[in-house]
Amino acid sequence: MRIVQIIDSLEAGGAERMAVNYANALSNKIAFSGLIATRKEGVLKNQIRSEVSYLFLQKKKSVDLNAVFRLRKYIKKNKIDILHAHSSSFFIGVLLKLTFVKIDIIWHDHYGISQDLKSRKNLGLKFGSLFFKGIISVNTALKDWAKSYLWCSNIIYFPNFIEDISKANQNVIIKGLEGKRIVCVANLRPQKNHLLIIESANVITKQYPEWTFHLFGKDFEDDYSQKLKLKIRDLKLEKNIFFYGTIENIGSVLKQCDIAILPSLSEGLPLAVLEYGLYKLPVVATNVGEMSKVIISEKEGLIVESNNINQFVEAITRLMEDKNLRIEMGQHLNKIIELNYSQKSIIENYALWLDTLINFALSKVAPR
Repeated sequence: MRIVQIIDSLEAGGAERMAVNYANALSNKIAFSGLIATRKEGVLKNQIRSEVSYLFLQKKKSVDLNAVFRLRKYIKKNKIDILHAHSSSFFIGVLLKLTFVKIDIIWHDHYGISQDLKSRKNLGLKFGSLFFKGIISVNTALKDWAKSYLWCSNIIYFPNFIEDISKANQNVIIKGLEGKRIVCVANLRPQKNHLLIIESANVITKQYPEWTFHLFGKDFEDDYSQKLKLKIRDLKLEKNIFFYGTIENIGSVLKQCDIAILPSLSEGLPLAVLEYGLYKLPVVATNVGEMSKVIISEKEGLIVESNNINQFVEAITRLMEDKNLRIEMGQHLNKIIELNYSQKSIIENYALWLDTLINFALSKVAPR
């Protein structure tokens, strides 16, 4: 089997990291594993294994025929069977299909606002789904949405998975006192609700001034980002809350932290929580998306209602005050991650699903 992942950029987002994870995981299991970035590279390029074939298309506009034909040339040259398109990269995949009908397209839906799927309308995607061989949804809500809205019958749910991310070269030194660091890994977007962190820190640091909050994720330097920074300044929290932007080696960071948080207003299945578990960190997260399927009970972490500052502060404080609880909770979450979100089990199921799709298609055209 010869498979290529395609994604719009290689910046440090969830969909982008899953494209890299799939390409890396398949590199020693199938005949050919490739990865294509269509319009922008980024820090994740450094995490692509040497065994993975890589192409940067340098797409300049929405409909870039030069990019389509560069893609077509690469697909034909490397005899690719399946183009695995992540998120909005399905569009160039469909344009390719119109010029090269032999290619099969798998679309991977990473949509992160799972609380409001009724208002999710995308006519381009709906039309494009006519050309999909199959669809992968990262949570069950997205799978149900795809069944009801898109024109493709082969839809499956695969949770995100992670690989060990501590091997990157970048060694990050973070601020604050050892043993008193709280981390959040989330790009600076409104649905990630960093305001809840700031408001909670304002309460917590009055009693525990030595504890610090460390926020990692892409800063889009927009109105939301400015609002966060002004809020920190107004509350005089500059010595307790630190922004670091995008980094390559988040594993280095997580090893230096003691509590991990995710205050999102909406999520699918966040990779951040899986990474927290990989590094045995105790977690406080809001009850959105598939969070309760990862953190099943208080043995694995503490889930609070979305945007509830009292519950959020109480849960964080509880972990701050009990080091043994932090250790036990991190260990339990780690076991859940290793058991249910390992690369091995999901890639095996992925390969079986693709075999089923291809064999089914062949059986329909086989001579009688």
